[in-house]
Amino acid sequence: MARQKGIIKLEGRIGDLSFYKSGNDYLARSKGGVEGDRIKNDPAYARTRENGQEFGRAGKAGKLIRNALKVPIKKAADNKVSSRLAALVLKAIQADTTNARGKRNVMDGDLSLLQGFEFNDKQSLESIVTAPFTIAIDRGAGTFTVNVQDFVPTTEIVSVEGATHLKFIAAAAAIDFTNGSYEVDVAESAEIVIGTDAQAALNIAGALSADSPNPILMVFGVEFYQSVNGAMYPLNNNASNPLAMVAVDVA
Repeated sequence: MARQKGIIKLEGRIGDLSFYKSGNDYLARSKGGVEGDRIKNDPAYARTRENGQEFGRAGKAGKLIRNALKVPIKKAADNKVSSRLAALVLKAIQADTTNARGKRNVMDGDLSLLQGFEFNDKQSLESIVTAPFTIAIDRGAGTFTVNVQDFVPTTEIVSVEGATHLKFIAAAAAIDFTNGSYEVDVAESAEIVIGTDAQAALNIAGALSADSPNPILMVFGVEFYQSVNGAMYPLNNNASNPLAMVAVDVA
C-alpha cells in the first residue's frame, strides 16, 4: 500500500496498480494475492472459504438490520456504522455452537451480542440521556415501549449547541433473517422544549404483529431540533444524535 501525495489524486485501475480513497487518504496498491479459482477449490484454502461464507452472511444480515431500522438510523449513523455492525453480527454468527465452520448463521448464533450497539460512535445514548428510562417488549401482544421518568431537559439531557427542542425516537423490527424480510414500527415523542421546566413522564409505544416467531430488535435515541419562526428544523449535525440497540428479544 502506498500513499498518493501529488496534487492530482487518482481513483481506479491502471495496469497492475489500483488507486483508491480510504477515509481522507488516497492510496495505491499493486495487484497481488492468490488466484480466485485456487481459493474456491484448493483444500488448503478451506478455512478461507469458510470465513468468507460467514463474513458474507454477517454483511447481509447487517444490511437487513439497517434497512429495517433505516428511519431512526439515518439521523444518527456514523460513516462506519455498516462495517461496525457487520463485525458485531459476525461475532454473533461465530457464537453458533450448532453448525460447522462455514455453515454457522445468525439464527443459531447469539444475537444478544447486538444489545448495546451504538449506531453513532461519536455520542453514546447513556452519555446524552441521564434521565431514567425503562424498555419493554411484549412478544405475545406485539408491543414495545419506552417509559421515560419525569425529568428536567437542561439537567438530564446533554444538549447540542443551537438546539431548542428534542424528540425521543424508538423503533422495533421483527426480522426474518432466513428469508430476508422484516416488519417494523417507529414511535416518537412530541418535540420537547430544552428548558428548565420539569417534563412529565413519557410513554413511547409501538406495535408489531402479535406472537412473531422472529427476533425483535429495538432501538432508542434522541433527535435534536431548532425552532425558527414556529417551524422545527432537524440539526444537520447527525453526530449529535445518539441511537442505541436497547433490546434484543429472541423467541
